[in-house]
Amino acid sequence: MVDTGQGVHLLETGSSLHPYVRWEVAFRIDREEEIGPQLRALGIGPRDVKRVVLTHLHMDHDGGLSHFPNSEILVASGELRTASGWAGRIRGYLPNRWPSWFDPLPLDLTAEPFGPFASSRRLTEAGDVLAVATPGHTADHVSVVVQDDATTFFLAGDTSYNESLMLAGRVDGVSPDERISRATLDVIKGFVRSRPTVYLPTHDPQSSARLASRRLAGDGG
Repeated sequence: MVDTGQGVHLLETGSSLHPYVRWEVAFRIDREEEIGPQLRALGIGPRDVKRVVLTHLHMDHDGGLSHFPNSEILVASGELRTASGWAGRIRGYLPNRWPSWFDPLPLDLTAEPFGPFASSRRLTEAGDVLAVATPGHTADHVSVVVQDDATTFFLAGDTSYNESLMLAGRVDGVSPDERISRATLDVIKGFVRSRPTVYLPTHDPQSSARLASRRLAGDGG
């Protein structure tokens, strides 16, 4: 599983008092829309998910952690340091919302290039699922690449909010360093042009349709 989405319980507690949550974003989600009920509807129970990879630790990506108490959780070490403690709260990460059992394993990338990405880490023995560094939205943001025969699926987290912004190289949303964000977009753009790739950023309304049809990046939106 890559990311866990938002959790209704976070919107009903003190987490919603943070200024960013109160005035900068608006989440609308019902309990049956959380990741746990959605997976159960597909016949997938919490014990069926062996590993969860978090692209970063913003609440709309880790808010569903409570559904995976038995899973191995992987988080980039730098991301966890940035998000932890009072400094993390000031930055808007709100670590107080994490489940009491939250103790992720470090997702440390190695200097093993994958395409244009300078560092990566294999997440499966076969090497068909990898994590790659995609800094920008956060300094230690990662994306997950899935290779399925001739097609590559790029689970992009928040590298861009939609595909067209990535193809245009336009930085959007939250970014501590626009120069780094733009460089990451350039690397991704080069990657999707080098092989058949379905680009799947989290907040793109068209991601699910592209996934279902296996529509390649740049092919009709």
